[in-house]
Amino acid sequence: MIKIAVYGKGGIGKSTTVSNVAAALSEQGMKVMQIGCDPKADSTILLRHGESVTTVLNLYNQKKQNMKLEEMIKTGYRNVVCVEAGGPTPGLGCAGRGIITALEKLGELGAYEKYQPDVILYDVLGDVVCGGFSMPMRKGYADKVFIITSGENMAIHAGANIAMAVDNFKNRGYASLGGIILNRRNVPREEEKVKELADDFHTEVIGSLDHSELVLKAEEQGKTLLEAYPDSEMADEYRKLAKEILKVCQEEKEC
Repeated sequence: MIKIAVYGKGGIGKSTTVSNVAAALSEQGMKVMQIGCDPKADSTILLRHGESVTTVLNLYNQKKQNMKLEEMIKTGYRNVVCVEAGGPTPGLGCAGRGIITALEKLGELGAYEKYQPDVILYDVLGDVVCGGFSMPMRKGYADKVFIITSGENMAIHAGANIAMAVDNFKNRGYASLGGIILNRRNVPREEEKVKELADDFHTEVIGSLDHSELVLKAEEQGKTLLEAYPDSEMADEYRKLAKEILKVCQEEKEC
């Protein structure tokens, strides 16, 4: 089982990218589980044609120990297994608590044994890398962390903070940095700035995605781009990215 955490600044296209990568991996015949680790709980919505998943935190608050696995987990496009951690009422409580609760409950209720995913994708908000949001980096969860960024200054800054958090955990047996993913916004010096970020943390830019109107058109239909426009060049970009992510993770396991 390959476990991948994808981090990035809010609004950088992280959930869209993760959902399309999940679809691309599923196309290859892999069993995929996507776990949304954002209080907005919308990571998997494109995989489910706009239909949301009841969050683990909401279920736990309502039912405590009586919550059932089938209430937490739904399936989406190409049978991707969808989970949303959720978060507290705005202004109340710690958003990271939803992530911690979700990951603990998935383990306790035997989700991995029942669904037997080949790949787990954690989609994690990266504006703040506090204890809860760093949970997927910890030992036993993700094997690799990938950072999505554009060349915009705030996205680069968030990416550097995430990479620093991964670096700070490196002596604890936590997830290591797998690489940087460029999601283009067509700003000045974009490729150069993202390459500098990768160089600063001794990693590589493992893939890039063009800015495409088709992504927005697919989202308006409540679909991943791979479902809405499977024969497009943009769909092939996501397929290529999925292969590169998988390659990095498989090479690590062989070492």
